[in-house]
Amino acid sequence: MANSFEVITMITNESMRLAHEKATFLSTIDRQYDDSYAKSGAKIGSALRVRKPNQYEVTTASRVMDAQDQAEGYETVTMASQYHVDMHFDSSDLALSVDNFSKRYIDPAISALISKVEADVLQGVSKDVYNVQGTAGTALGASGSLAAFTGARARINGGLAPMGNRSVMLDSVQMGNVVTGLYNVFNPQKDVAKAFQEGYYGHALGADWYENERILTHTVGSDVTVNTSSSAAVTDGGTNITMNGSDGSIKKGDVFTVAGVYAAHPETKSCLGYLQQFVATADSTGAVTVSPPTYLTGAKKNVCAASGADLATTDFNSKTMTFVGTAGASYRQGLMYHKEAFAFVTADLPLYGGQDDCRRLTKDGISLRVWKQPDIVNDRNLMRIDILFGYATMRQAWASRLIGSAV
Repeated sequence: MANSFEVITMITNESMRLAHEKATFLSTIDRQYDDSYAKSGAKIGSALRVRKPNQYEVTTASRVMDAQDQAEGYETVTMASQYHVDMHFDSSDLALSVDNFSKRYIDPAISALISKVEADVLQGVSKDVYNVQGTAGTALGASGSLAAFTGARARINGGLAPMGNRSVMLDSVQMGNVVTGLYNVFNPQKDVAKAFQEGYYGHALGADWYENERILTHTVGSDVTVNTSSSAAVTDGGTNITMNGSDGSIKKGDVFTVAGVYAAHPETKSCLGYLQQFVATADSTGAVTVSPPTYLTGAKKNVCAASGADLATTDFNSKTMTFVGTAGASYRQGLMYHKEAFAFVTADLPLYGGQDDCRRLTKDGISLRVWKQPDIVNDRNLMRIDILFGYATMRQAWASRLIGSAV
């Protein structure tokens, strides 16, 4: 390698190339780069507001105009995490070719960095998803069954997710079970570029399928045999459901249904024919904080009676809560989702020193900083590769977990 500027440029470019190649999950979700920090650099705690679409009601019983207030929502994505991988190498190593230097230093460093980022993002957003399909304790694809996957597809369709840009993430054991019985459902992929993307397997049921060992392993709470209270304290648009007495030891990410509370179509508000699933957003005892909120009426109505009629707050009282999975058991959980169900946001970190020592590069919504400094005492180079990022679940209804055997 040549002069210092060319060295840091090569390292930065090679780091970005490898990051894109190894980012299995991140490559399939909405990636955004916030250029508002391009000059000064961002810090942990910097935030970006991402707009959500409006929802409306249709007037059918009158010719009189009934103008609706705009209830445009936002999701705040906080740059909460700065991850970096650090290394040192001898000055003589700078004489290596680009390929050899990448193989010895950059490739393993980026593999570790992206693996940690991707694991935290994938597992973090999976716990936000309230749709769960499959039978807890039964392997996905057992006996050639597609029920879990077609069920997940139906839930995502019910949430009005667009038909394109859908993906499935499974670990290698789940994929092995599925492929053994269902290999004939996979179609040749015309997009040759995907063949070089780590983890890509094939295309089926309108989605690209990937292997990813970083999927969520969720352990169900220790007490999930519970009912709602005789005064469940549910409100229109609220996020709390009170359980009976001090019942329940619920873990964040646990999913359950409430007897008689059905899912409503986002636009027509008619009953979708299945019970609405809720996810606990925090560890809970006595009362559980849930998502989605319980919208009983209006443009955001998402729950209803079996007939499609509006529910009253009292319809949640003294009802059986049925949880997915067995208390205390752990399950590996795959994911089917639309690209825009989740957002991954990066921003530029500050540059220090001259361009010969510190470089940034942004590509396809991912910003990396490479910083190299000499250690003249020990005749070596110190180097770190950093990424500042945040993530959020933008549209929960556009994703579904896939549950199978216990582990």
